[in-house]
Amino acid sequence: MYKVYFITFGCKVNHYETECMKTLFRGSGYEIVEEMTEADAIVINSCTVTSSGDSRALAALRKARAAVPDAVIALTGCYPQANREEAAKLPEADIIAGTKNRAHIAELVGGCLENRSRVVELSDYSSDDIFEPLKCTRFDSNTRAFVKIQDGCNQFCSYCMIPFARGRCRSKPVEVLREEIEAIAAGGVKEIVLSGINLAFYGREWGLDLADAAEICAETVGIERIRLGSLEPEMMSEELLMRLKALPQFCPQFHLSLQSGCERTLKAMNRKYTAAEYLALTERIRNIFPDCSFTTDVMVGFPQETDADHSESLRFIEKVGFSKVHVFRYSRRKGTRADKMDGQVPESVKTVRWQEMTAAADKMREKYLSSLVGKTVPVLFERENSTEFHRGYAPDYTQIKISRKNPEKSLRNQIISVIIEEYGHDFCSGSPLDDLY
Repeated sequence: MYKVYFITFGCKVNHYETECMKTLFRGSGYEIVEEMTEADAIVINSCTVTSSGDSRALAALRKARAAVPDAVIALTGCYPQANREEAAKLPEADIIAGTKNRAHIAELVGGCLENRSRVVELSDYSSDDIFEPLKCTRFDSNTRAFVKIQDGCNQFCSYCMIPFARGRCRSKPVEVLREEIEAIAAGGVKEIVLSGINLAFYGREWGLDLADAAEICAETVGIERIRLGSLEPEMMSEELLMRLKALPQFCPQFHLSLQSGCERTLKAMNRKYTAAEYLALTERIRNIFPDCSFTTDVMVGFPQETDADHSESLRFIEKVGFSKVHVFRYSRRKGTRADKMDGQVPESVKTVRWQEMTAAADKMREKYLSSLVGKTVPVLFERENSTEFHRGYAPDYTQIKISRKNPEKSLRNQIISVIIEEYGHDFCSGSPLDDLY
């Protein structure tokens, strides 16, 4: 029996696709191993959102070749798809495959293990591509499953490589999704996180929307929580929000991609909303979901961003009041419009702006966590990673810890009401309402 080891970079979609590939390999008789040096084959699922993502994938490729010289190494994912000429020349990889035709990855690896012939399988996306039917019913967590229901992007933001790496928007068919969710629930998973490259576009080609996918999850016996992955703000209609509100399992945590709070910068980024429209959406959502939380991504140092633009973006995130903000520096990507723009911001300036934005985000995070003290929330507990506490997540995705008085007792995959008593750097702690010991 051949053994295969996986290395995954990037977003939740990438991690889901790795789990699907593991399913394919298991079905072909492979053993999935946790130590790279034990592997006959190594699959690296890469990310190309930023230049550092490229660098990490390439460093992992070189490290894998040095650590296991005789292994068959497959480089797959967004980096080779978006950088095909460069990727095809990488000497450390035996198989170069992109984000298409992942259903054949086990066959490609098997053929290479048998005859050691190098394979480069990279092809263009076309407008008539359909959603690739990858499935996964086994997850490492067994409490939460990230399920990819949408792929591709039609937006072409001026800084982004993803439309080139993922093609155009396409959705998982409803019946395929229903079958997958039922199988996941049968495995004991209680929480589904619907994920996609541009998730809010789910089902548009059939006249459906994201609520249809959420309702399928809600109808499935055993699924007690439903979350949404990252969302584009312009696709969140009133009707969609009200349909989500009607689902008792829905967790009102919204990751609304912002990128900048400056109107001028948003326009230069080719984002499809204004800061005013974004703010109005958060106010509308808060009216519908009073206990909701908002998380987001914010970029600093976009080309031609001035100090005044940066200050405008800072003031905007404080006005919204996010529970958590991921701050990152603009990264030049060849082939994008932003790469050719004049006024590229020096790295030293990006660093200062990143520090300022991060400091503001940290203050907001502390303010949000402190506001939870005294509240009672249902917590889905996960695998214990210490003898000191049980750890789980509230509906707003705040990490909650409670004291583990009996090291032998597990609360894993149980939903228990906890009263929040304290907050820390990135979590809250409290006590269960009922005596669990």
